[in-house]
This record gives sequence, structure tokens and C-alpha cells, in this order.
Amino acid sequence: MKETRLGEFEEVILLLAGILGEDAYALRIAQEFKEQTGRSASVGSVHATLNRLSNKGFLKSHMGGATPERGGRRKRIYTITALGQRTVEYARELRLSLWNQFPGLATGDLKISTV
Repeated sequence: MKETRLGEFEEVILLLAGILGEDAYALRIAQEFKEQTGRSASVGSVHATLNRLSNKGFLKSHMGGATPERGGRRKRIYTITALGQRTVEYARELRLSLWNQFPGLATGDLKISTV
């Protein structure tokens, strides 16, 4: 069976690929990562993660058309697969389950100690 667990960075990159649709290419994903999280990610780290997610079967890719803004170069567009969709749904369910078990969070009565 293929590995279906995701690290936090992988999870966010996979979600961004799903959100961006036909604009899901490495540079745009890196820009959106910074906008959404306030953290920088190099295009190289995004490329490596996209490749890893593709190798796991969570993403597929195709070459987009050449554009004048890119000097006639084409860009690789990433699309989330059915397995990728199930994997992010599982990650969401797991996180929600854990958050709902955290004392005080489910009811909104969380008290944070300053000691």
C-alpha cells in the first residue's frame, strides 16, 4: 500500500494545488503559500514536494501552454488525484477529531495557563 500520511508542508501544498486548479504550478503555489501562511517557501522546496506528492500518487501533472511572460517556456500544472483527495479528507478528519478531543476546545471553554 502506498504511503498516505502527509507532513504539514505536504498537506498545505496538496491543498493549495487543489485550490489553485489550472493555476497550480510551482511558482504560483509558492506565492500562494506565502499569502496564506505568512511564511516563505522556496520554489525549489515546492518543486521537491510536488514531485514527492506526484510519486505518492496524490498529484498528476501536465504541461501547460507556452506564454510570453515566461519567455515562451511552458509550465507544469498539477492536479490533485482521487487518492490525493481522499488523503486530504482523511487528514482533515483526523485533525478535527483530535481538536474535538482537546479539553475546552470543543465547548469553547479553553483556559490557558500563564504559569
